[in-house]
Amino acid sequence: MTRGRLITLEGGDGAGKTSQAGWVRDLIRAQGVSLLETHEPGGTPLAETIREWVLSPAGDPPEAMAELLLVFAARRQHWVQRIGPALESGIWVLCDRFVDSTYAYQGAGRGLPIAWIAMLEHWVLGSAGRPDLTLYFDTPVDLALDRVRQRGRLNRMEREGLDWHERVRSGYQSRLEADPGRFIRIEGGLPPEKIRAMIEAALTPRFRAWASGDLPQDPSR
Repeated sequence: MTRGRLITLEGGDGAGKTSQAGWVRDLIRAQGVSLLETHEPGGTPLAETIREWVLSPAGDPPEAMAELLLVFAARRQHWVQRIGPALESGIWVLCDRFVDSTYAYQGAGRGLPIAWIAMLEHWVLGSAGRPDLTLYFDTPVDLALDRVRQRGRLNRMEREGLDWHERVRSGYQSRLEADPGRFIRIEGGLPPEKIRAMIEAALTPRFRAWASGDLPQDPSR
């Protein structure tokens, strides 16, 4: 059985990725494949509980290292219970946030060593957890934060200051520069119809290449 594809959506708070997730989902399903749509942190009952611990602005907030470990604990549960089995069964997975968010938020944002995150990534996901494709929604931070404020109640991450969100954006840029073949950069500040056209133009040739075998999956996986 052919392994499913793992496609992830990434970007800072208010970047617009979640708003476009339905459009991406429809484009994937148009390929005639089975699809699991999920998100992080979360995706399972235990992982959703951890999500509340990490994002709640109330109570006793985790310090940076504790936050990192909680995120990876949720990810391990999510991977073992849902994402891993789906991929092995030939089901494609669309995940709103994945490991790149940790490098951006806990790495660049919180200032934790990238080597720690890489080590945890290896322990939790192994070589099987590398996404086949990542859509990175890159939006100016001031615009993104205006969108966040318009939504109302803010979570703990969204309440961070402008400098912190700029560091998160820089963290994503570093990820893109390190792995340009996996990332597709989407300009999240454009009007919705232009963003959708950009997504379709980026995904269509990738889907064709996968179908023809021009971009084979990593044989180590």
